[in-house]
Amino acid sequence: MTEYVALGAVVIDRFVGDPRTSLHPVVLIGSFIAWLEGRLLNTRHSPGCKRLAGAVLVLGVLTVVYAIAWLAMAALAYLHPWAVYAGGAVLLSFAITPRSLAEAGREIAGYLHHGDMEQARFKVGWIVGRDTGGLNTAEVTRATVETVAENIVDGIISPLFYALIGGVPLACLYRAVNTMDSMVGYKNEKYRDFGMTAARIDDVFNYIPARLTGLLIVIAAALLRYDAGGAWQAIKRDAGKHPSPNSGFAEAAVAGALGVRLGGLNYYGGAASLRAYMGEAKQELQAVHIEQTIRIMYLVTMLFIAGAIAVKSVVA
Repeated sequence: MTEYVALGAVVIDRFVGDPRTSLHPVVLIGSFIAWLEGRLLNTRHSPGCKRLAGAVLVLGVLTVVYAIAWLAMAALAYLHPWAVYAGGAVLLSFAITPRSLAEAGREIAGYLHHGDMEQARFKVGWIVGRDTGGLNTAEVTRATVETVAENIVDGIISPLFYALIGGVPLACLYRAVNTMDSMVGYKNEKYRDFGMTAARIDDVFNYIPARLTGLLIVIAAALLRYDAGGAWQAIKRDAGKHPSPNSGFAEAAVAGALGVRLGGLNYYGGAASLRAYMGEAKQELQAVHIEQTIRIMYLVTMLFIAGAIAVKSVVA
């Protein structure tokens, strides 16, 4: 019945949303990661010692998060069988982010529609790591579309995928993996060695969901009457060019479906970084492409849930 727990989580996220509180499970996971990092990372240590410390961080975080989630689900089962489904749906809703992505994207699109570039740049800076002060309309749109597309994997399909194969505790474990990667999985001087294990395990966890997401985007593009063939061609041609072994599948598929080109020149702290291009620039990026990406995101989510229910019914 985990497929219905997943459906319940999506419904809760859609109509209730993510509570903004310091007691949010993902916030607590982040605080725990930061606490452990402060005790394990010594920048004066050798690369080997940093890698070992990073591996200890990963093991400690995953053990604690999985154990707490398992105990929570066991307690719900002790209370009442139905509490497992209701409580599990609530817990799983904390691990997915479709509504947050949609709200952030639509807010930025609204500022673009009204020509308020100052606020558009400011708000897109909340969801991307690149410099945003000098971005034009197309660049703000590109940053937003790339973020929403990439997070279809990290923020939706991956946690739902692991919930279906291993229950809510495994979905919570995945969220811890992804949170560690976002906090310490950088290839800079501070985290290159310490965050290596976190980054690699995140790549492993997202490997299957990323490719599944690419296929679902092609199907969603066909249903929405976007360019499904272009999405498929972009995956085959461009997904492997992305610096991440997984992010390129969703970004390339969305780019191909919408007939736009993602990737290109970004600046981080004033330093230029050229990201491989995804898709073809058949039309200029505009705010409408943000809404189209959000539609793809929601349809991919429902296709995944519907597919899971269909598979479980056949297997049963």
